Amino acid sequence: MTITEERGRAYTHADLPRLMGLMTGDEKHGPAATSTLDVLWVLYDRVLRVGPERAADPDRDRFLLSKGHGPMAYYAVLAAKGFVPVAWLPGFGSYDSPLGHHPDRVLVPGAEIGSGSLGHGLPIAVGTALGLRAQGRTGPAVWVVVGDAELDEGSNHEAIAFAGPAGLERLHTVVVDNASASHARPGGIAARFEAAGWSAVTVDGRDHAALYAAFTAAHPGRPHVVVARVEPKSD
Repeated sequence: MTITEERGRAYTHADLPRLMGLMTGDEKHGPAATSTLDVLWVLYDRVLRVGPERAADPDRDRFLLSKGHGPMAYYAVLAAKGFVPVAWLPGFGSYDSPLGHHPDRVLVPGAEIGSGSLGHGLPIAVGTALGLRAQGRTGPAVWVVVGDAELDEGSNHEAIAFAGPAGLERLHTVVVDNASASHARPGGIAARFEAAGWSAVTVDGRDHAALYAAFTAAHPGRPHVVVARVEPKSD
């Protein structure tokens, strides 16, 4: 099947490796991309209230990819869901492609933030949740995907410490844990969030049913974190 023939077809999770395979740019963060694949698919396929037709809807859910280095899985999911053309994928990382090695919200339809610098996404998500609450918009959920290594950055711990007592129940964080963090946390990653008043669940990051159950778990009055454990980073 050619890229032209793919227009208008519906994609499934099984198509994602092939879509990722279209991106042949000089990517140095392959494990960072593949570690997020199942998390991103379950979110976009079953949880997030977003779509190309709702890009400007103020009541849409907000999805922020903080783990923006190695964005191939993100681009594959955006293409599968119709945000970006599949025809863009082979140009990934080239000079004139909108699909850079870090997502650019100005160039990539569906991207809420530019990302890739470790430690920025969760603080931005906290500000987004606060802003929506200040506007009286209680419907939109805010989701942010971070890597476990990002939790080495102090900015995230300030955001974690603030969000719990602030009761930001529309804030959801997914920590993709591929054992790449430099600093150990007594009790594990979830314990850090729980200490600040968050609801927390740890699951297998490749198990779609477990991910969906964790993503949709009730957490009244508190922000929610899902720690998605995947295979350890190999390079």
